[in-house]
Amino acid sequence: MEITNVSEYEAIAKQKLPKMAFDYYASGAEDQWSLAENRNAFSRILFRPRILIDVSKIDMATTVLGFKISMPIMIAPTAFQKMAHPEGEYATARAASAAGTIMTLSSWATSSVEEVASTGPGIRFFQLYVYKDRHVVAQLVRRAERAGFKAIALTVDTPRLGRREADIKNRFTLPPFLTLKNFEGLDLGKMDKANDSGLASYVAGQIDRSLSWKDVKWLQTITQLPILVKGVLTAEDARLAVQAGAAGIIVSNHGARQLDYVPATIMALEEVVKAAQGRVPVFLDGGVRRGTDVFKALALGASGIFIGRPVLYSLAAEGEAGVRKVLQMLREEFELTMALSGCRSLKEITRDHIVTDWDIPQPPRPFPRL
Repeated sequence: MEITNVSEYEAIAKQKLPKMAFDYYASGAEDQWSLAENRNAFSRILFRPRILIDVSKIDMATTVLGFKISMPIMIAPTAFQKMAHPEGEYATARAASAAGTIMTLSSWATSSVEEVASTGPGIRFFQLYVYKDRHVVAQLVRRAERAGFKAIALTVDTPRLGRREADIKNRFTLPPFLTLKNFEGLDLGKMDKANDSGLASYVAGQIDRSLSWKDVKWLQTITQLPILVKGVLTAEDARLAVQAGAAGIIVSNHGARQLDYVPATIMALEEVVKAAQGRVPVFLDGGVRRGTDVFKALALGASGIFIGRPVLYSLAAEGEAGVRKVLQMLREEFELTMALSGCRSLKEITRDHIVTDWDIPQPPRPFPRL
């Protein structure tokens, strides 16, 4: 069967993967309301396309933290990629590089920062979980810097792991042939079997619940790399992130895997963008499956988007070629959406190109003089 859109990879991944692995990737927290909402919310945003604009040339290029990329579509950090495919993070890194975009490597990758760097050139960010042992954190950040990673994406929504009932039922643990490669030498690379989710037990034992804004400041004392705060959903926290010296904000609900009944990220985006007041770029993570979704996020003020599950599903289905295809499909769909909306560059995408549920009806405007 020919694959014609990103969502079709999910069913293929489900067929190919062991149940424990697929469920780990696919599930959300508790009732999974936010999981469905991350997708559904996009359907409540409609287009106001502009016509009769010369769209023979379309430029999707942009810069993120000063790094030039081919399109505003980047790869979010996702853990344990070798559970999806033997090449795991290597394949994802090569696909991102080929597409001219950014890959974010998870702290809980099944390949180390050094191994991913060895795949060749590419702009890469490193997602960081803050462990109770700060020496571990400092060491990891230094290794990412040395390996040529360009930014730290600090995950701030996980003082404890969300309740993911599929993982509890499956007694989720990392397959015996895999380790958390970044922690292998520190005796933190193995995850024990537990009475519920092995990952939940690991997080309870290792991840620092006391993490606060002062730690964002501390992180800036140990690294020169820009810090993106990942997991912001409110205006209040957006303002605090800017005050704390964040270089950017990623609006994320952790793939709806932490607190259920939080809004879809596309619903929280505008509030965060307004609060940031243009002082730092704001990115969207969560629910993007179509080029139309990318356009909607940019129209609401995002500087770019990150995709997570589509990478895992396509990786499981077709390895590196699958991830390349997902990036290519999203790129082509986004370009088409721009053309049909009358936008030739990202700066031409405005709030006026969409209408949302929460918009107040506009009074009729006077006719323009031609």
